[in-house]
Amino acid sequence: MTTISIIGSGNMAAAIGTRAAKHGHTVELMNRDTAKAQALADRIGNGATVGAFGARPKGDIVILAVLYTGAVEAVAHYGEALAGKIIVDITNPFNPDASGLVTAPGDSASQQIAAAAPASAKVVKAFNTIFGGVIAEDKPLDAFFAGGDAEAKARVAAFLESLDMRALDAGGLDTTHALEWAGILLVGLARNGAGFDLAFGAQAP
Repeated sequence: MTTISIIGSGNMAAAIGTRAAKHGHTVELMNRDTAKAQALADRIGNGATVGAFGARPKGDIVILAVLYTGAVEAVAHYGEALAGKIIVDITNPFNPDASGLVTAPGDSASQQIAAAAPASAKVVKAFNTIFGGVIAEDKPLDAFFAGGDAEAKARVAAFLESLDMRALDAGGLDTTHALEWAGILLVGLARNGAGFDLAFGAQAP
């Protein structure tokens, strides 16, 4: 297995980090509040470490587990420290009541992050259509992802598979906007009776 770096220390960072550690990965946590990062590292255990916010991440795969409103700023703060890294964007750019998106086709959160990142960094969107609580259950899941670089997508797919998830390629970087709308659909279903333990799946005919 390998080292996975996670920027953030919220619920999604906890869910992904804990699952990654359980499946044999070393987890590095990076957050503006070092004490929060350390508390999460202690909670995850399994050798989880804390890195300095803004320093070069140890992992080749860097999971951007922050709110959309701070995602581009965080990537810009890291700057060249993210050169050559695979940035996994898990953000959902919802409007205030989660009834729609604040992004537009051709200008998804992932595309904004890619524009702010070093040219050698590759952005792949994943995890945004799975609730943190479902990830934390550590059961087999379908995981949709999209991105513009084939090698980066293959690396992310392998990581997802290592977490006992079936990695399903949704398309290129332009498709990330559709995945953001899928996040809206998931929340709508959950709010209207399906519950927040719901997970999307796909089945061939």
